Amino acid sequence: MPLGYVLSLPLYFAALWVSYAAIGYRFAPDATLDLIERHRCTFTVASITVFTALMNHERASDSDLSSLTKVYSGGAPIAPTVVERFQTEIGPYIHNIYGLTETTSPSHAVPMTKVAPVDPTSGALSVGVPIFNTVVRVVDEEGKDVPVGEIGEFVTSGPQVVTGYWEKPEETAHAIPGGHLHTGDVGFMDEDGWYYVVDRKKDMINAAGYKVWPREVEDVLYMHSAVREAAVIGIPDEYRGETVKAFVSLRPGEEVSEQELIAFCKERMAAYKYPRFVELVDELPKTVTGKILRRELRVSEAEKQ
Repeated sequence: MPLGYVLSLPLYFAALWVSYAAIGYRFAPDATLDLIERHRCTFTVASITVFTALMNHERASDSDLSSLTKVYSGGAPIAPTVVERFQTEIGPYIHNIYGLTETTSPSHAVPMTKVAPVDPTSGALSVGVPIFNTVVRVVDEEGKDVPVGEIGEFVTSGPQVVTGYWEKPEETAHAIPGGHLHTGDVGFMDEDGWYYVVDRKKDMINAAGYKVWPREVEDVLYMHSAVREAAVIGIPDEYRGETVKAFVSLRPGEEVSEQELIAFCKERMAAYKYPRFVELVDELPKTVTGKILRRELRVSEAEKQ
């Protein structure tokens, strides 16, 4: 158990399991940097947007964060480039964890002594391996297990999975039949037992019959040195049915045009995957835990139609 923990999440968040914490009123990069320095915090769990904000703060390079040696992140996909950048600029390696509200705590984690592998095909960073006493199956549309390496939906079973939704028996029967949680997340397991989340099933973009997973496009955008945060959605397209649009915020002091970002992706992705539209924004909509809200971007786009 760490002696010092900087709390970067709401008190109700499922990942809080510590005995002592330096707690701020709400997350603010400047205040969090102060807390880490003052209390010599050694451990934290936060969404990747928190680490991105810390890394891009003007005081980051001048702050003494040497005590912060154990770092975990969950709640949203993490681009391998962001992990590498944070380790280079700040110091600690960000360990992935994965779980849902319905699992009440992580179902997967990257062991503290390990570095998560990156899938060479999809570019996805592994979310780790199932934690103790947890069973995770990867299934197809009929609920049958798929072979190792093939994409399917994660179905999680374990003591941390909730028994059901309050006074919603039909939703419980659909999502948690027999205590087996159908997560709605799609991904795969490799030959060594590492799990990878490709994306949310409902977020898939169907571009002229081709599947495009937003996270894959976002990971490529994060490879650009000017990109701070990125979110990708599908928007209506008369010819393709749907096409890819990216929303991007830039790192402080950086400049890049929408067309330059489109060209950057086009050089690194299949023709049907790269974004046809990029919109530069100051901030992306987020939950109180820092998870980027693609659905709000979809709503705002629909209102423009």
